[in-house]
Amino acid sequence: MSAHTDLTRNQSLVLDRLEKAETPMSAYAILDQLRDDGLRAPLQIYRALDKLLDMGLAHRLESINAFVACAHPHCHASGLIAFAICEKCGQVSEFSDEIVRDRLAGWADREGFVVNRTTMEIRGNCRACAA
Repeated sequence: MSAHTDLTRNQSLVLDRLEKAETPMSAYAILDQLRDDGLRAPLQIYRALDKLLDMGLAHRLESINAFVACAHPHCHASGLIAFAICEKCGQVSEFSDEIVRDRLAGWADREGFVVNRTTMEIRGNCRACAA
């Protein structure tokens, strides 16, 4: 189980499952894997995921409606999180880029747009699948 002591049992179970997953997981896939641990209702999973998202311990990949554990939980001060999603094997790489962040922040400043969060998703093929 994860070393996050401030989490509820359900949050810890969900985060642990995400951390062990090789690819992003849907809420229902998480539920299916945690039934033996007493989680039976989708609402239990969604509540745990909502809290993990709020805490920055997990991310929702909008384009595929799936969740991943945060690869860099203490590095979100940058304000930009980007994901490269392989369309063949499902591998997800999380990264942040200062130049992209600065360009987007400059645009937001010029437009008077107040940014709450910035998440980018890049879809394609990873190095192994592209070879």
